[in-house]
Amino acid sequence: MQTATPVPRKAPRPRADALRNRERIVTAAREMFVVFGPDVPLDEIARRAGVGNATVYRNFPDRDALVREVVCSVMDRTARAAEQALAETGDAFEALERFAHTAADERISALCPMVSSTFDQHHPDLEEARRRVEDLVVRLMDRAKAAGQLRDDVEFGDLLVGVSQLSRPPAGTGCGNAERFDRFVHRHLQLLLDGMRAPARTVLPGTAVTMEDLRQA
Repeated sequence: MQTATPVPRKAPRPRADALRNRERIVTAAREMFVVFGPDVPLDEIARRAGVGNATVYRNFPDRDALVREVVCSVMDRTARAAEQALAETGDAFEALERFAHTAADERISALCPMVSSTFDQHHPDLEEARRRVEDLVVRLMDRAKAAGQLRDDVEFGDLLVGVSQLSRPPAGTGCGNAERFDRFVHRHLQLLLDGMRAPARTVLPGTAVTMEDLRQA
């Protein structure tokens, strides 16, 4: 008599309240990392999220796991902004502008240093999120160049460095009231973007900053 093959049991789906708690933790951590840097006490993050310490550690076994989740979530939202800009905007340069301003709102200047200083840069989740953003932004820039709207001597790294430098003072540097600084961000970012428009009025010093240049830096 043939024995029936056992049907593998599916892993239980996380409960809705558990998912909400995880989202609250990531949101609270992002807000505090932006202001205080990645070394903020996890107890403070739990308090801001409105959960207990045990809930934080149940979702994230260590600080590196939480920092990585925050960085990946920011990169995922930035990638979705690029996808939306590609899908909805007929004007190539306008699509690039929409992405850049959304990236500035995500405060990538405060979070990017954590990628190199806090945990494994080559973690699969981080690599996948980074690659998705890079591919989408390159598509945005290539489309703007093909339309004759973006100068030919700029690359992905030029845009990312500009957005990172302008979007916010680095986390933990004590640069005064960040909210008061925010009102300058989009004004100065637009000045940068206007300088990237074609036709170029000047010759840029040095060479374009590529993705590989950023990795080596």
